[in-house]
Amino acid sequence: MENFTYAHNDTSNGERNTVTAQFNKPRLSPKIKAVRGEAFKAEIPVSNDETLNFLITLVCALKPLNVLELGTAVGASGAVMLENCPSAHLTTIERDENFYNAARENFAALGLCNRVTLICGDAGKEIEKLDGGFDFIFLDCAKAQYIKYLPRLKSLLKKGGVLVADDVLLYGYVTGEAETPKKRKMLVQHIKEYINAVTTDEALATTVLNVGNGVALSVKL
Repeated sequence: MENFTYAHNDTSNGERNTVTAQFNKPRLSPKIKAVRGEAFKAEIPVSNDETLNFLITLVCALKPLNVLELGTAVGASGAVMLENCPSAHLTTIERDENFYNAARENFAALGLCNRVTLICGDAGKEIEKLDGGFDFIFLDCAKAQYIKYLPRLKSLLKKGGVLVADDVLLYGYVTGEAETPKKRKMLVQHIKEYINAVTTDEALATTVLNVGNGVALSVKL
């Protein structure tokens, strides 16, 4: 899985365990548990337990109607958001055709097809085609592209809408908890650029949280 170096492996051996991870376990339907289980076995990138639990809590509080996800993988996180927001519609983008096909099958098996617009393509190109008006955006695709996508995502987000970027602490490389491998220094720099952008943007209110592999939560003012 060279294109998904930062995939979330089985959370029983979590990639980055925070001190609160022991308390933050998501309540999932048996069908979604099965989807995640198969993904973990194949080392396909799906959100770890703590991040998924945070996502569930957030969408339950916000009750978004229009959700955009960048990085579908096999559809686990998207399905969780839909199950916890019965009135929501999800637009989700995945560049890998195999993952796209798996997600389509999973959404069908979960009875969610009529609430999903599933797009196969490069996220940077596909978001330019969208009309906007999203209440909630979950950014979980190529981490180096976060900073590039930010201006367009801001324009797609409604006032008062929430943008959540996953994996922004990247194994502790970004915070200095762990030494950054030489080949990851540029990636860390791009993520730091994203964090700096969202935390200094006067049009956003942002908090970076030590949840899972790190999330940046931004509200459009």
